[in-house]
Amino acid sequence: METEVNKACGIQELKKVSLMAAPMVVVSVSQYLLPAVSLMMAGHLGNLPALSGVSIATCFTNATGFDVLLGLSGALETLCGQAYGAGQYKKFGSYIYCAIILLILICFPVSILWIFMDKILISIGLNPEISKVACKYSIVLIPALFAYAILQSLIRYFQSQCLLLPILIGSLAALSVHIPLCWALIYRWKFGEIGGAVSIGACHWLNVMFLAAYMRYSSSCEKTRTLSWKCVFSSISELWRFALPSAVMVCLEWWTFEIITLLAGRLPDSKLETSVLSICITTTSLHYFVQYGLGAAASTRVSNELGSGNPQAARSVVRVVLAVSITEAVTVSTVLLGCRRIFGYAFSNDKEVVSYVTKIAPLLCLSIIMDSLQAVLSGIARGCGWQKIGAIVNLGSYYIVGLTISVVLCFVFHLKGKGLWAGVLTGSIVQVVLLAAITASTNWQKQAHMAKERIFKGPSQQIVDSEIEL
Repeated sequence: METEVNKACGIQELKKVSLMAAPMVVVSVSQYLLPAVSLMMAGHLGNLPALSGVSIATCFTNATGFDVLLGLSGALETLCGQAYGAGQYKKFGSYIYCAIILLILICFPVSILWIFMDKILISIGLNPEISKVACKYSIVLIPALFAYAILQSLIRYFQSQCLLLPILIGSLAALSVHIPLCWALIYRWKFGEIGGAVSIGACHWLNVMFLAAYMRYSSSCEKTRTLSWKCVFSSISELWRFALPSAVMVCLEWWTFEIITLLAGRLPDSKLETSVLSICITTTSLHYFVQYGLGAAASTRVSNELGSGNPQAARSVVRVVLAVSITEAVTVSTVLLGCRRIFGYAFSNDKEVVSYVTKIAPLLCLSIIMDSLQAVLSGIARGCGWQKIGAIVNLGSYYIVGLTISVVLCFVFHLKGKGLWAGVLTGSIVQVVLLAAITASTNWQKQAHMAKERIFKGPSQQIVDSEIEL
């Protein structure tokens, strides 16, 4: 009887997760496709420095800007998800507005860094021609950075309430505009590779304006859009306590890929090595965001259930999302392995590039499986508020293990790009094993108790302030 009940609960949870995961997958992939489309179109200009420059710029801007904002906004998955599950709507809104202010402020020093990117890249030994292209592309991308700061906060706002239709429509609309606009700017209006950056910025702002308007005028947002400035300012320390380790957790992982791209730029045939590695990173990242959508659904479901005091439901979510993740990852890896000889043509017409991609494809397929599992396990960690633990795990996995092996295989055993990627794959395996062990040994009853304590304590709970209906 107990087995049948557990099976029924699992099926019910699968339906809930699927209804959340499907739109979140589309949202995540649609957002990632904006820079990916720009990279592909730059690659078909027939100019290898343009492809390499955009690849380096994409890596650098992700490492120093977009990944940082994405990581910081991960704190909202813990705080807003649990606050909404506990019915604390005033606190929920305060976290959102506080995050928007915090993320916008961070954009200013990041923008200054991007302006001087060429000098930084040249100083660490990269090709001057590639560095100048990368710097020009990054400067044009600065408006997109500010839009992204607001966008990530708004996405967490809707995601934590399971209001997925607005972010689904906004993301698809932005992508639908980006593809023809990017093509027109690059090829028709002769902007060259920087046309992709112009288009990304325009589409991010389009998405922000749509979501902000929906938040302002939709009755479904009435309870959570109220603004209390005292609550906002009193939430800064609590938000930052989760945001900082959340950013470290994300950045330590993604910086690994940027570092190996920079290391590839120091190899003798740097243009070929960086181009191929950028294709591998773009591919794994694209698939990663499919699984990131599933992880976001898991994060929301786990945080909502813990906030509501339902630990058994949270445990059921974990089992279901891991089963779905493994099934999807194995399927995609098998298909990619079968298409490895023609896959490279999606990014470049250069036969040398395509041939290199074919050789590295088996490692790429294994990376897809590992990245899928860690994307979901990281989502579970964000839902529970384990950002500090995740940061420690990522530090050990990628920097003590992964990068060490990458450097040895690449520069000591002269495996070049293959060695760099094999080291990162090893780090991913270690990361998945550690996160899986932590998740398997979790006391979910204790996690639910901790969530209740977190949401129902703090100065913002006692503040009585005039509220502004936005």
